[in-house]
Amino acid sequence: MARELHRCDDIPFLEVFVSTPLKVCEARDPKGLYAKTRAGLLTGLTGIDDPYEALESPELTLDTSRIGLAEAAAAVCRFLEKECKG
Repeated sequence: MARELHRCDDIPFLEVFVSTPLKVCEARDPKGLYAKTRAGLLTGLTGIDDPYEALESPELTLDTSRIGLAEAAAAVCRFLEKECKG
């Protein structure tokens, strides 16, 4: 829906999918939200008890289980530089 709204107003739209496996998200969870949801203390956490809606056609996909924060940020910057020149 966001993509279509941008298209209607002739505004560029670039979608970045930060692809991180659920196990990695749980391991990185500083607030313990995944554990609390699995224990029944919270509800509505995407991927646990709330459905995850996969992106249909992102312009860029980053698998953060394979690359670090600095590399991911650099990839986004390179991508934006390339897109803005085009």
